[in-house]
Amino acid sequence: MSPHEKENRALAQRIRAIHDKHEEMGYRRLRDELARTYEVDVNDKRVLRLCQILDIQSTIKHPANSITRGGRRPYHTAKNVLNREFQAEKPNEKWVTDISEFKYHSGSETRKLYLSAILDLYDRRIVAYQISDTNDNPLVMNTFDQAIQVESEDRPLLHSDRGFQYTSKEFYTRIQQAGMTQSMSRVAHCIDNGPMEGFWGMIKREKYYGKRFNSRQALVEMITNYITYYNYGRYQRKLSVRTPMEVHQQYLKAS
Repeated sequence: MSPHEKENRALAQRIRAIHDKHEEMGYRRLRDELARTYEVDVNDKRVLRLCQILDIQSTIKHPANSITRGGRRPYHTAKNVLNREFQAEKPNEKWVTDISEFKYHSGSETRKLYLSAILDLYDRRIVAYQISDTNDNPLVMNTFDQAIQVESEDRPLLHSDRGFQYTSKEFYTRIQQAGMTQSMSRVAHCIDNGPMEGFWGMIKREKYYGKRFNSRQALVEMITNYITYYNYGRYQRKLSVRTPMEVHQQYLKAS
């Protein structure tokens, strides 16, 4: 066996081990994991070729639409101030938020769980999140309150869709009291909140679709564990193959 063949065999074993732990990873993310975690410098094409030999594929993508409902009588609607300007110069300059629905099984019943989250557009970290059995005002208010407690000194722009929670008097009052600017997507333009939709796609594609959760606890654990992994362990090419918290901490050290 030639040295190159030995190297490919060792690399294939490493790829298989990573994929056994993270079945959602495709060849690009496998290559990034090799580079960052194991300091193995290989290109995408080589990893793709080995993945094809090993019959490794990432989890199939599915649509992950948000489930917020528009209010029949909105107290306040804001303009699309964000206007798809999804880049920020520093942390806590621009936040986006949304709610997504998950399901689990309890005996013969299928029940719903709702995840509300706020994402920072500079480092793409999840600033705050809440999980609830009901899609109601407290779910959104508690998420907002948590974010304000974590980042109490900043006044970011906050973008959402036109769901009834975000157009409510209660939410508008919180925005005003916090001295923040509110922004909303246009009607039927989910792309106006693209980064948040992208996060829903990640968590559902990587840890939810194709899986069955037989208890509320199992689903909650999946969500909380994934958000921790996303913030601290999931490398993103949009962040130069860094994690959200790496980008965040590097900014703080440099400032």
